[in-house]
Amino acid sequence: MGFWELVVVFVVGLVVLGPERLPVAIKTVMGWVRTVKSYANAVKAEVNEELRIHELHNNLKKAEQQGMENLSNDLQQSVAELQRAADSVRHSYKTHDSQTPKE
Repeated sequence: MGFWELVVVFVVGLVVLGPERLPVAIKTVMGWVRTVKSYANAVKAEVNEELRIHELHNNLKKAEQQGMENLSNDLQQSVAELQRAADSVRHSYKTHDSQTPKE
């Protein structure tokens, strides 16, 4: 929306709602817009993460088919990233296990 469209919407809102209720209506609409934007950003981030995981999975399949030898840079990076993720999971389990008291 351009500047003049916003001016027309503001004037119509001023005439329809009046000067007392217009600020409350603007705050309400802005709250809805913020909520919709936050949901859209969350969905976008989730889809991007799923696509990244899918790409890593496909790269791992390719690497396994090649016997984990003579891999391209992309495949090597994917395998390394998956290895780091696996190591971090193992590390968190070790840390958690060492912190739990033995009976």
